[in-house]
Amino acid sequence: MDFQNLCNFDTFKQVWSHYGYHEENLQEVIKREFTRIKGTTYLDHAATTLYPESLVRDYFQDLSRNVYGNPHSHNPSSRLTHDTVERVRYRVLQHFNTTPEEYSVIFTAGCTSALKLVAESFPWRPQTESKAGSHFCYLTDSHTSVVGMRGLTSGLGVVALPVSPREVENKAKDGAQGEDVICQTPHLFCYPAQSNFSGRKYPLSHVNGIQARHLYPACDHQGHWFVLLDAASHVSCSPLNLQECPADFIPISFYKMFGFPTGLGALLVRNDAAGMLKKTYFGGGTAAAYLSGEDYYVQAANISDRFEDGTVSFLDIIAVNHGFDALYRITGGMHNIQQHTFGLARYTYMLLSSLCHGNGLPAAQIYSEGQFESPITQGAILNFNLKDCYGQIIGYSQVDRMASLYNIHVRTGCFCNTGACQSFLGITNQQMRRNLQAGHVCGDCIDLVDGQPTGSVRVSFGYMSTFEDCQKFLNFVVECFVEKPVTVDQVRIEKLKTATAASQDVNEYPIKIPNGEICKVDEKESPTEVLLRGFGHRDSNSHEEAYTLTNIYIYPIKSCGAYEVNDWPVGPLGLLYDRSWMVVNGNGVCLSQKREPRLCLIHPQVHLPSNKLLLQASGIDTITVPLENNTQMHTSYRVCQSKVCGDRVETVDCGDEAASWLSNFLGQPCRLIRQSPDFTRDMKKRPSGGTETTTTSASLSLVNEAQYLMINRASVELIQKLMSSRQDDSEGDQLLDTQNIISRFRANLVIAGVEPFEEDNWPHLIIGNTPFVFAGQCGRCQMIGVDQETGTKTKEPLMSLAAYRNGKVTFGVYLTHQLPEGSTKASVLSAGSLIQPEPHRS
Repeated sequence: MDFQNLCNFDTFKQVWSHYGYHEENLQEVIKREFTRIKGTTYLDHAATTLYPESLVRDYFQDLSRNVYGNPHSHNPSSRLTHDTVERVRYRVLQHFNTTPEEYSVIFTAGCTSALKLVAESFPWRPQTESKAGSHFCYLTDSHTSVVGMRGLTSGLGVVALPVSPREVENKAKDGAQGEDVICQTPHLFCYPAQSNFSGRKYPLSHVNGIQARHLYPACDHQGHWFVLLDAASHVSCSPLNLQECPADFIPISFYKMFGFPTGLGALLVRNDAAGMLKKTYFGGGTAAAYLSGEDYYVQAANISDRFEDGTVSFLDIIAVNHGFDALYRITGGMHNIQQHTFGLARYTYMLLSSLCHGNGLPAAQIYSEGQFESPITQGAILNFNLKDCYGQIIGYSQVDRMASLYNIHVRTGCFCNTGACQSFLGITNQQMRRNLQAGHVCGDCIDLVDGQPTGSVRVSFGYMSTFEDCQKFLNFVVECFVEKPVTVDQVRIEKLKTATAASQDVNEYPIKIPNGEICKVDEKESPTEVLLRGFGHRDSNSHEEAYTLTNIYIYPIKSCGAYEVNDWPVGPLGLLYDRSWMVVNGNGVCLSQKREPRLCLIHPQVHLPSNKLLLQASGIDTITVPLENNTQMHTSYRVCQSKVCGDRVETVDCGDEAASWLSNFLGQPCRLIRQSPDFTRDMKKRPSGGTETTTTSASLSLVNEAQYLMINRASVELIQKLMSSRQDDSEGDQLLDTQNIISRFRANLVIAGVEPFEEDNWPHLIIGNTPFVFAGQCGRCQMIGVDQETGTKTKEPLMSLAAYRNGKVTFGVYLTHQLPEGSTKASVLSAGSLIQPEPHRS
């Protein structure tokens, strides 16, 4: 079979069966997302991949639609930035299958800055007569930025130990040494998850092997071993599961993954290791407190805050969120990208390594450890030098110049990895010095010295690379550098085809990435429920019994309209389905009426008999959402993490139909998410009056601070009188009636009391048979200025309340229901039941 018969898509499919994403033709994706590369064969994805047009378009719309302030302030624009940045941190951790409990994300200027941060903060211990010193060890197949860490450690008297890939396992000890409990000298071992030179993937199991002191060099040196896993090259086209390789430090760069933004990276730090990092310099935002007049400094408690000197590049961080959106929307996830890109690299390797001149001599020298057997051991990088018909190396600069004429973009040189370059090309240290004397430096075009290569050619693939890219590159090599007639090594071709068939049967290690994947949630039995009954709406002039429950409101979707009920179950988190859902913007940040007042115009209703949540609003058709998550109905369900009142919450996306409905009504990209049923969020404050023997810890839905908010009609009527007495003719605001004021305070329970604000002094109360405990007063913000019927903003009742409270703006009390420990008997609160308060705090 000749070369032209091999250089076709049918041959590719014989070599690798995975190509493209979903059911959409890859060429359609290119036309839609990468129109700018028409006529270009871009094969330098290991340097930076290409950004899709939808990423920058959505990012631009985001910046055009929102006001993002400095996150170190506390105004609304700053809070939006802070919440968005925190959401991106969660998304980074989800992408690598870990959680904030295990890892922290420190944003940096790039992977190199992340490495520098570790070098400067690691507690290096110099060797003394009585104590062994630290070792800084690195794989010789490492990027310059890793090797460069020794520039700092050498000045501290720390031993720098380069380790060849073969030594790591060849010098391993038979049994794990385990952590040395006697000697706690800290050592650091650095290695790449994937070589940026050859694409070789090093075993991720090395992380555990080094930490357990089973592998060299850890097995030869007592102390506590930490692992830095350089993941910059690996994560561009491959999944990384930190549950299986819990490295202590993982530096990454986002442009390697998304193509945009540049100048932004991150250091993922295992929380168990973060405490041993020591900083000397502290910039803005990293100090909990300090004195300018003396050497006194207290570092921030939060790990990310502690190490992010100054204001983070928050607009670039926001772009990362759109990068994840585009990546998963186009490809479905990193596993798909790995399969697609490896297939292209394997096919190119197979043909290039088999390509021969007319005299039978090979046309290329490939630099790889294996034969591209599996995506587990080999990335989407192919490194080589071309050879002429006499067996001599053709300088990489000549290849690069010719490739540019064909608009083929490749990378040449040593790729900031001198160790791998020397190893593969057989360049000794003495030759490296002679090359420098001959005028060759890193990054120049001196490709041959005394006929010997100083570097090589690298082609690398990204998720948008196509078979046509491979085809154009191979045809370019044949046309420009192969003596005719072109021949191929048939024996080698058949051997590689056989190896390929076997490699596709390999079971890859399982990786479960929450973004974009289906989340299966086991349905759990609902706990015993308590039933609340209320009167329903009553006019403020009616004469009720003192201390009765007059109204019950639930707010199924946080910050959306109230749903008034007469009888309603009480679940473990409060009123059943109260604040079980919330609306998030395109970046996954919770929307409240402070940011989007029109949320109050959405009137959700819970219909228990049909197990449906109804989304209703004027001028738009009603839709329904299942009350319980049913992943069989919506394949778009995915787990995501957000923040509520500073707390991290795990949520489940409710699907595209609800997202489209909300986006259409609110005029901005939105999604509906609900609290994951297997996620528990506890109250920050312990209810006052509770004792260890009679109360249990209260769990929350997506409410801000407590299970229930209660207000007193007598207190509302006092506020109404204050507003009336303060009303200025120039104000122009219509005097609000009692029901309008009640709706603005968005309480769950409205009671008829005797004296205004007497509820502030009740540590306990019983409604029907259900005991409640006071959990604090509700601090009020400008949200109560939103008219719940129109979505417009006014200054009242906040102004009157602030004047009455002398600046301490509180109204209403938080409650939590407290059942005796071990109680399983349901209690019922009947309409008209007396409320039994305890008037004085104990």
